[in-house]
Amino acid sequence: MPLLRTHHTERRRTTTVLTGKRNELKRIIFLTGQPGVGKTTVLMKTIEELRTRGFTIGGMISQEAREGSLRVGFRIVDLETQREGWLAHVRQPGGPTVGKYRVCLEDLESIGVSAILNAFKKADLIVIDEVGPMELFSQDFREAVSQALNSRKRVLGTIHHRVRDPLIAEIKSREDAGIIEVTQNNRDALPKLIAQEILKSRMQG
Repeated sequence: MPLLRTHHTERRRTTTVLTGKRNELKRIIFLTGQPGVGKTTVLMKTIEELRTRGFTIGGMISQEAREGSLRVGFRIVDLETQREGWLAHVRQPGGPTVGKYRVCLEDLESIGVSAILNAFKKADLIVIDEVGPMELFSQDFREAVSQALNSRKRVLGTIHHRVRDPLIAEIKSREDAGIIEVTQNNRDALPKLIAQEILKSRMQG
């Protein structure tokens, strides 16, 4: 399919997912997709687009940590302060286990949860990356996500593609939430499309 036609098709699909019955943008947007497809990359590029337009953005993202070619864990980053900590690591001495990693609940809650709660108070957009099996071990994280979902703030995040959990089920079932699957075919176009829809809603509101 020609690139221009692909772009227009993806725009229509994205707009359909993100707008409700009254053609209003859904306040909550979550990205999902297979591991490694680029969910966090799409998220970060969308954030960059919005920051250049004056959006104040807070919350948390997770990033892979590697030693050479070997992935050894995941870092948490507070988007406002750039404070970092460990979400999980292969050499984490304690904490819940997910595969070969142990989750660092202390850093998740002191950095990640705090970032979400601070964004709730200060930011135009709350970012949550990701709602996944590691993060869901924390009750404080669950409560922070619920506060964000039930606030009047816009929320942009990622959810794990296959984890079954009541919180993820709630996100997917909300009328004010749009779920976009990131694929190799749409990941390049999505950041601008999502940012444009959010900007359009601010201009209208």
